[in-house]
Amino acid sequence: MPADTVSAGPLWAAMYHSVADPTDDPYRVTVSPDRLDRQLRWLRRRGLTGVSMDRLLGARAEGRGAGLVGLTFDDGYADFLEEAVPLLRRYAFTATVFVLPGRLGGTNEWDTPGPSKSLLTADGIRAAARAGMEIGSHGLRHTDLTKADDEVLAADTARSRELLRELLRDLTGRHEVAGYCYPYGTVDARAIKAVRAAGYAYACAIDPGPLTGVFALPRVHVGESDTGLRLNLKRRTHRWRREPVPAEEYAEYAARTRRTAQATQAAHTAHTERTVNDDTRAATTT
Repeated sequence: MPADTVSAGPLWAAMYHSVADPTDDPYRVTVSPDRLDRQLRWLRRRGLTGVSMDRLLGARAEGRGAGLVGLTFDDGYADFLEEAVPLLRRYAFTATVFVLPGRLGGTNEWDTPGPSKSLLTADGIRAAARAGMEIGSHGLRHTDLTKADDEVLAADTARSRELLRELLRDLTGRHEVAGYCYPYGTVDARAIKAVRAAGYAYACAIDPGPLTGVFALPRVHVGESDTGLRLNLKRRTHRWRREPVPAEEYAEYAARTRRTAQATQAAHTAHTERTVNDDTRAATTT
């Protein structure tokens, strides 16, 4: 079957959370591994490819977005590595997982009284990156930015990116952190300003209302109840929505990511050279 011409319509990104038993889930954010498998198969049978958000945006900026659908997983649950990654790799898909560097190895305490779920550790995040997944920030501790004061706002955006870049530093080509996901999906102009200032290239919301652009990307919730029939309906409905990113912003995104990639490569080279020089000096003094 020919690929769906996704680039001819508005950007389409799916929002997932946990991949586990959805029985005890008052917030309906958990999808079973079997259901996720069926949903990924649904994409594949329609000639669609699930990709990370950085790849989706980069492709659309170059006019190559046909057949690509963004896949995102919020909160960085440990089951992303255990359940989602093997399924994604089965279909040769990638995805973006938005993690919380202030809660590494912790639990989803913000979701009380829902079930306690384990979050990815630092090693788990690195393993996901090595598997080809994009790592993005979901803030430090899952704080609603629209209710945060200036100090918390700056720390949540800039500090979380800094911690993730350091965590991924030794993974060549994978330690840049381009994406941010607003906790609870809530966003306003003040939050967008902080995310831009922190150096991110894009940010995901859920329904950003009148806000548009790469720092207010809308996503479609996908859950356990989304069978092929419901996905077809969501896809048809989505075709009538507006394109969330103006054409000129795609060009700006491409230029910004090129500059960031060059700076990242230069920093990585300098870090490697310093390490080699330090090792050489240590060897000559022993």
